[in-house]
Amino acid sequence: MKSISVFCGANFNGDPAILKAVNDLAGVFVDKDITLVFGGGRVGVMGLIADAVLDRGGKAVGVIPQFLMDKEVGHTGLTELIITSSMHERKQKMADISDGVITLPGGFGTLEEFFEVVTWLQLGLHNNPIGLLNIEGFYNPLLAQMDVMVEKKFLKPLNRDLVLSHSDPAELVNIMENFNSSPDEVWFEVRNLT
Repeated sequence: MKSISVFCGANFNGDPAILKAVNDLAGVFVDKDITLVFGGGRVGVMGLIADAVLDRGGKAVGVIPQFLMDKEVGHTGLTELIITSSMHERKQKMADISDGVITLPGGFGTLEEFFEVVTWLQLGLHNNPIGLLNIEGFYNPLLAQMDVMVEKKFLKPLNRDLVLSHSDPAELVNIMENFNSSPDEVWFEVRNLT
């Protein structure tokens, strides 16, 4: 993989475990010559991961919509900063220039980005690995909910298996490098519920 998009929060709660994971992930990226692609912000976990990669001599490409640049939250010290016209265009551009996605802890926006690219993978619109960096079990409830979706037959096990997860950044990247997707060719079934 030459580039990985990182979805993460525009806030940072000061958690030392998250800071350590960000720094460890930045080290993996630089050691493997992987370009960071991220949301282009200088704030929160976004700013931390970009600075950590850049401080180690790595490459960081930000993709940010104009309205956020107008609010002065864009990171100006990047390898490259791409400005888009909308949030949707931002996500599409990030997907277009990445070979995979890692999702760090975040809020609504982070989860929305994650679920969109997972859905695109399920539909066969790309074949890139998608991982959750499950720092101190942050995503355990989400992973459990996915298992409930399988149990209740709203999600096929084949598609549940598209979501990779690990607590260690190096291990997650290794798993992603060996990923070979098999999304369901028929991604939904029409059932007679009567």
